[in-house]
Amino acid sequence: MKTMYYLAPSLSSVDNISHELERSGVKDWFIHIVSNDESGLKKRRLHSSNYLETLDLVRDGLIGGLIGLTIGLIAVGLLIFLKPLGIELPGIIYFFIVALITFFGLWEGGLIGISSKNKKLAEFEKDLAAGKYLILIYCPKKHEKRIHYIMEHKFPGVKFAAEDSHFLNPFSPLQHT
Repeated sequence: MKTMYYLAPSLSSVDNISHELERSGVKDWFIHIVSNDESGLKKRRLHSSNYLETLDLVRDGLIGGLIGLTIGLIAVGLLIFLKPLGIELPGIIYFFIVALITFFGLWEGGLIGISSKNKKLAEFEKDLAAGKYLILIYCPKKHEKRIHYIMEHKFPGVKFAAEDSHFLNPFSPLQHT
């Protein structure tokens, strides 16, 4: 499944696009709009973007988890090498130490991510501040050409902005064509 990013100039164009895509078989659940006009989206019953799309919760959580895992493994390595208690600890203790530090890293990373905007959306900040709407369309490969055709021919004022080939991967870069 891919995510296609389109920039629309107005709320009415977003509404028209949403209805046209629904008529062509794209369920409205797969159309999300990033905007500074949340009340306008709500009035027209359009799906606003969610926290996973607008915040870096997943990305920073994973980074925090990897840092925690690394620190946990180093800590266990030092415990095994230095034996500060003078006795050999059971392996399960080492496992729980690594798990505890890893989960702490995940938690800390998540806290950082919940307070920072999604890195993929950073390049659209000026457009969003200017009142434009970023439409995220999640589509399987089989609908890709049809969606591009509809957007290009029926909505010439809407600009194709980017594509994300791995919508679940917070580290994949956006592709501009």
